[in-house]
Amino acid sequence: MESRSTRVLIVAGEASGDLHGGGLVRAFRQQVPDLEFEGIGGRHMQEAGVKLLSGIEGLGAIGFFEIFNTLFRHITLYFDLRKRLARGDYRAAILINYPAFNLLLAGLCKRFRCPALFYIGPQIWASRPGRIHRIRRNVSKMYVVLPFEEALYREAGVPVAFLGHPFVDLVKPRQTVEQTRTEFKLKPGVPVVGLFPGSRKSEIGFLLDDMFKAAALIEKELGECRFLLPVADTLKREDIEKKAARYPVKIDVLPARNYEVMQVSDFLILCSGSATLEAALFECPQVIVYRVNALSYALLGWLVKIRWFGLVNIVAEEEVATELLNDQVTPERIAGEALAVLTDREKSAAVRSRMHRVHESLGRPGVVSRVAADMAHEMGLAPSNETSAR
Repeated sequence: MESRSTRVLIVAGEASGDLHGGGLVRAFRQQVPDLEFEGIGGRHMQEAGVKLLSGIEGLGAIGFFEIFNTLFRHITLYFDLRKRLARGDYRAAILINYPAFNLLLAGLCKRFRCPALFYIGPQIWASRPGRIHRIRRNVSKMYVVLPFEEALYREAGVPVAFLGHPFVDLVKPRQTVEQTRTEFKLKPGVPVVGLFPGSRKSEIGFLLDDMFKAAALIEKELGECRFLLPVADTLKREDIEKKAARYPVKIDVLPARNYEVMQVSDFLILCSGSATLEAALFECPQVIVYRVNALSYALLGWLVKIRWFGLVNIVAEEEVATELLNDQVTPERIAGEALAVLTDREKSAAVRSRMHRVHESLGRPGVVSRVAADMAHEMGLAPSNETSAR
C-alpha cells in the first residue's frame, strides 16, 4: 500500500539539478505548504527548505577515475535510501535528471510502492535509447522539458507531461535593456558581440584563443565593435584578462552576467551547452562552437546519434544557429558567421524570428508552478493554488 506520509524524497546529483530542485520545492511551498522534503541536493534545495541527507559535492563526477572515486559514496546513499523507502517514509520521490543513479532509485521506488516522478529525464533521443524500457517499468510519470520529448515517451507507453522548460522562468536579467546598456557604457549604433567560451577549463583551453582571434577579425572589418565576455564562477577572471591582453582588440571581461550580456548583444559566439537555449530566450543570433580531443570525438560519433549538437537546434529540429565542431572551429569561420548577421539587417531579423519560434515552443511563464501542481495531483494532493496544467 502506498504511503500517506507528508514527506517527499527529492534527489538531485548535480548543480543544475539542485537549481531546478530548489525552484520546484519553492513552488510546492506555495501550493501544498504542509509537505516536508528531504533528500540529496545542494545550496538551492537547502535554502528552499529541503532537509539534506547528503550534499551533491563531488557526486556529479566526469571521467572514469572520478566516477570510480565516488562509487562507495553512491553505494552508501543507495542503501540508505533503500532502507527509508522500504519503511514507507515517503509519499513520493521526485528524481531530477542524474539518470545513472536516479533510474536505480526508480527501481527501488517501484519495488516499495513509492511513486517515482522524474523531472528532466535522460536524453534517450541522443544516446542509450534502451533506457526507455526501465523508465516504462519503474517511473510513475516523466516530466520532460523539451517539446519533442513528450511524443517520444508517450509512444513508448510512458506517462509523460511537457509543461514547459524551467528556463522560461529562470532566464531573466536583473534589469532593463536601457539599464544594462548604461552600465556597460554601450554606444548607440555600435554592434555588441557576446563571447561565451564555456565554464570548464578544458573548454577555455580549446576555444578561447580562436574566439579572441575572431573578435580581432570582426573589429577589423566593422571598424568599431564591443566585445563582452562574462566569466563563469568556476573560472578566474584574471586568467581570462591576461589571455585577452595578448590580442589587438579590447575585450570587456565581466563577472558572471550572462543574461545581461545576452540581453544587449547583437550576436553571440557560444560554446555548446545550455547557454545556446538560454540565448534563444533572448532571441539573439548565435554561432555554436565546440572542440574535443580526437578520441572523445570518435567516441561521441559512436555513442551519440543526433543530427545537431547545439541544444537550440535540437529543440528547433532545424539549424537555426550554425554549428562549428573541431576542425571547423577557426577564427575565419567564426568571424564570417558573425559578420554575415552584423552587416545584414534582414538576415539578423530572419534569425531572430526563428529564435522567437524556439522561445515560444518552450512554453509560457509559470512552468515550475505547473509542474508542482501536476506532481501534487499525482501524489493525491490538491494544491491550495490551483494552477493550470497547460
